[in-house]
Amino acid sequence: MTQEKDRLISEEAVRWAFRFFIGREPNDAQEIAFHQQHNSIASLRAAFSETREFVAYLQSLRGPEAYRAPLFVMAPPDDPQVPWHFSPPLLTKPVSQLCTSSQIEEESFGAWCAAMDIAPVAHRKIWEFCFILAALDSQGMLVSGNRGLGFGVGQEPLPAVFAQRGMKITATDAPMDVEASQGWGTTGQHASGLRALDRPKIVPFERLEQQVEFRFVDMNAIPDDLLDYDFCWSSCALEHLGSLEHGLRFIEDSLRTLRSGGCAVHTTEFNLTSNDETLESSSLSLYRKRDFEAVASRLIAAGHHVLPLNFHPGGMAVDQHIDLPPYALPHLKLALAEYVTTSFGLVIRKG
Repeated sequence: MTQEKDRLISEEAVRWAFRFFIGREPNDAQEIAFHQQHNSIASLRAAFSETREFVAYLQSLRGPEAYRAPLFVMAPPDDPQVPWHFSPPLLTKPVSQLCTSSQIEEESFGAWCAAMDIAPVAHRKIWEFCFILAALDSQGMLVSGNRGLGFGVGQEPLPAVFAQRGMKITATDAPMDVEASQGWGTTGQHASGLRALDRPKIVPFERLEQQVEFRFVDMNAIPDDLLDYDFCWSSCALEHLGSLEHGLRFIEDSLRTLRSGGCAVHTTEFNLTSNDETLESSSLSLYRKRDFEAVASRLIAAGHHVLPLNFHPGGMAVDQHIDLPPYALPHLKLALAEYVTTSFGLVIRKG
């Protein structure tokens, strides 16, 4: 008998295994012949069930395992001058901290959501808005007559909240050519003018016009005439500025717009998986613990005050849930590329 006739595994069985386990056809006759060397169907099945492609497919069906905090989030900064602690973060006593589910359950979260006319649901973007308001309030910034500067405001409700409370606001978003290059064109979040910030249930548009001016501003090139503000903020914008360093440089540059003692609050993406490997691209970068420690060290050396870094990721059941595309609720931690991410808020007082 020929070698072909001696084979126990048929060509069709091999083709079936390729289709079923790894979703493709064999590349060529040589690849088929290689798998025909198995001495039984059970052996063929076992081999294909252990392939990287099939394991990845099963993982996509199950979703990632529940999140478990790596040791690096508990380690102190290398620079002893950088303040830090590791404990469940509080929205009522905000420092520089991660988004966690216990903050969603605080009464203040519901109160800030009511001020923004937003349902108090477990979504990290809503947490970012609440964190910015809570942090500015804790630093005595939410005072009628104070001046605030918002970067990359999109269509967020914060300018309307500030206007309702009597503050004078400069709301900015990227020029259209910059917005297109940074990948915002398909999100529907970009602001094209003051009308995009209209929130009639928060404040009448006539009052908004009196209290808020709108400008196009490239966050990588802040104009020199934006000066002497009491506070500034950005919500999930700096990760789109071109690279990790572009975003960190923006944080430092934003302090030039403040008076002495003014407050900056910035929220952005945080890599919960690694303190080394991360995603960095022209349209999106995921910041690591080490990145915030490095910028905090530079800011402190320049005479500024950084509120303590707290990288506690939460200890409740919802904090272990990792949302997968298409995203739904709860949406506090999510899978993005091969990383688990959440939101982080950094609070700085200008020296």
